[in-house]
Amino acid sequence: MNTTTVLRPLTLIATLGLSALACHAEVNKVEKIADEVYFHEGEIKPSGHCNNGWIIFKDYVVVIDANFPSGARVILPKIRALTDKPIRFTFDTHHHGDHAYANQVWVDNGATPVAHIGVLDEMKKHETALFGGKPGRWEDAAKGRKDLQSSKLKAPTLLYRTEMIFDDGKHRVELLHFGTAHTHGDGWAWLPKEKILFSGDACVNGPYNFTGDGNIGEWIKTLEAVKKLGPKIICPGHGPIGGSELLEDQQAYFMALLDEVKKYSGKEPAEIEAAVPDIMAALKKNERIARYAGNFLPAQVEKAFIEQGGKPWPKAEIPKK
Repeated sequence: MNTTTVLRPLTLIATLGLSALACHAEVNKVEKIADEVYFHEGEIKPSGHCNNGWIIFKDYVVVIDANFPSGARVILPKIRALTDKPIRFTFDTHHHGDHAYANQVWVDNGATPVAHIGVLDEMKKHETALFGGKPGRWEDAAKGRKDLQSSKLKAPTLLYRTEMIFDDGKHRVELLHFGTAHTHGDGWAWLPKEKILFSGDACVNGPYNFTGDGNIGEWIKTLEAVKKLGPKIICPGHGPIGGSELLEDQQAYFMALLDEVKKYSGKEPAEIEAAVPDIMAALKKNERIARYAGNFLPAQVEKAFIEQGGKPWPKAEIPKK
């Protein structure tokens, strides 16, 4: 397994533009972005892995995002190659499977899953089998993933409402919550000394915005609050690492999306559904945000339409046998 570390000095990353950073990005390679701070861009296809980060403290390691079990097993040996310190905590930035379904893997390796309390609330809503209800998303996902079939679902057990801080004098990591965005329980890992922000899927770099569990209008407000931190390096939940402009671009995309959808106010759902190609073309014209418009756009348009007072789109009838 390749455990090569790419060193990108903090000052260099802080001054490079997004395009330059993207050119140097490499999937499945460990990137040292500051002293004892690492970023790993996950393989989206075909594995569905999210990005990960980890910080090596004096006595232990904190991992950002659990990933899927197969993703956790990709980065575990890479962390071990860098340090023999115990992995004590893994931070679920939110409840989705590609960020939290490997919690058991980390527990088996001595870590405690940490998250905002909203993550547990979302799991109680969607992972109902874990809490005594009917089968939930885990069971649905496991139908097509062998790594889930050989694992089990584990909820985070160390929770915070506003913030949680790890500080050993050398490193400080603040786990924060700013409100609803990608989900209702989005957590952010902020390193104030290095000005590095791990965003989970509340900020991505590419066509990876799933809006089904969040609120686009609130997402824009949350991003505005996060920008006040003044980060210089953004480690997104998916896509290449970038500079502070990632927050701006993510926000600008959603604002443009809402503006485009607003043009169809008062229209029937079928009319705006048919207009998705035109909305796609309009968003693609803006070079700054074009990379965010992709396969998720129809669902994003429907979500924006509903938030602006429209009705859900008509669903195709499933033929009866």
